[in-house]
Amino acid sequence: MHEVGITQTIVDIVAANAKGAKVQRVSLEIGKLAAIMPDAVNFCFDVCSRGTVLEGATLEIIEIPGLARCHQCGAEVVIEETYSICQCGSVELDIIAGEELKIKEIEVELCA
Repeated sequence: MHEVGITQTIVDIVAANAKGAKVQRVSLEIGKLAAIMPDAVNFCFDVCSRGTVLEGATLEIIEIPGLARCHQCGAEVVIEETYSICQCGSVELDIIAGEELKIKEIEVELCA
């Protein structure tokens, strides 16, 4: 399960950027075509964040749908898999969205 390593890297990046402040919320974008299971990342987040400034933080996962542009007809099509077929029958598609893995936002506690 590569999600453990991915989640640990996310926790490390967020902790470094929080600069010691307590993290309240982390917002991630995970593309449907990224070969990353959001449920697994969510499960791993609690384990990976123990003993860090992220412990107890809320994890928000935003799933980005797959989107491709057809070489043949130019249409933008929603896709569920990397290898898909356009409505025109072409398999020559350029993926334009859905492979993301982004830390979109972090919310930290302000010191008084």
